[in-house]
Order: sequence, then structure tokens, then C-alpha cells
Amino acid sequence: MIAGRLGKGLEASDLTMRKDKQKVLDEVWDDDRVKGFLIKSAPVQSGRPLPGDADFYVLRHAYQSMRPGDFERFLEFFTAAGRDVRARDGRGRTLADAIARHANATPFIELLNAR
Repeated sequence: MIAGRLGKGLEASDLTMRKDKQKVLDEVWDDDRVKGFLIKSAPVQSGRPLPGDADFYVLRHAYQSMRPGDFERFLEFFTAAGRDVRARDGRGRTLADAIARHANATPFIELLNAR
């Protein structure tokens, strides 16, 4: 009865999950692209920025988007612009605190703590 639930013309094999974008390896991050993260702002919820320092959310977005080497370059631009690598979220956590349990966070935490 699967066909009846799927609708006309659909097969069970059509239900396999597809990625909406392919993983890109060895992507080039030039300085302009890395610097582009400096203009990011804190996310907004219900018309208001999330609680905490805006710099925290800029750092978090860079962490989520970059490889360690690119993140290191980003931190150079970030600190040169007078931004705060110890910025805190609404719960009082620095980015290093917030990502401490992430499986691949160690190189990022080391880069943050070196500043």
C-alpha cells in the first residue's frame, strides 16, 4: 500500500534523502571572502538581536563556515579590527566555551585561546 500513500507516479525509491548541496573540498578562501565575515551581524529573533555580544555571533558564524586555517586568518582580521574574541552569548559563554564539546573543535579552541 506504499504506492497509495506516496501518490500517483511516486515510487518508494523517490523517498531517499538527497543533499541540497554537494560537499565542496579544497575550496579557495581568499582574503576578501574571509574578510566578508566581518560584516555579519547578530541574528535577529522576533525583530530583536539575540542576547549577548554581536561579536560572539560573528565568531560563531565564521567557526561554522570555515576550516581551521581560514578561521585563523579570519581571527587576524577580526582582532585587527578591534573585535573581541572573548565576546559572550546570552548565556555568558565565549565561543571556546560554547564549542568545547564539539568533536572537531580543538584546533578552533586553540586558535581562540592563543589570542
